[in-house]
Amino acid sequence: MAPNLSPAFSYTVVYVQDVAKSVAFYSSAFGYSVRRLDESHKWGELDSGQTTIAFTPVHQRETDGLTGAVQTPAAGWERGPMEVCFAYADVDAAYKRAVENGAVPVSPPEDKAWGQRVGYVQDINGIVVRLGSYVEEPRP
Repeated sequence: MAPNLSPAFSYTVVYVQDVAKSVAFYSSAFGYSVRRLDESHKWGELDSGQTTIAFTPVHQRETDGLTGAVQTPAAGWERGPMEVCFAYADVDAAYKRAVENGAVPVSPPEDKAWGQRVGYVQDINGIVVRLGSYVEEPRP
């Protein structure tokens, strides 16, 4: 009999310059509870439901030699190859809270043709964060 190979998506790891500062920022700007911040400040986690958002330093001896060094964008208009997306019932309130807590405004919330309200900010590490409503079925 074949083993069950249906994985659960358990972690998203974000590589940052300052783990403690990033954990505190995400907690205040986006409303997540801190699950864990180790004493060395080399690992932090936010409680975000089934999938954990984790933070670790950009450079660390444990993984740089195994998987390669993390590459960061070189210029202001470049961005990394990932985007963090959070869903909210009230996107406008979420956008306002994020900006009031240090997120850099990119694009204020607007209604999209596919039935979603979406706004964009950048976190304190330059990572693009999409704040969106849950997608609603189009009305006939």
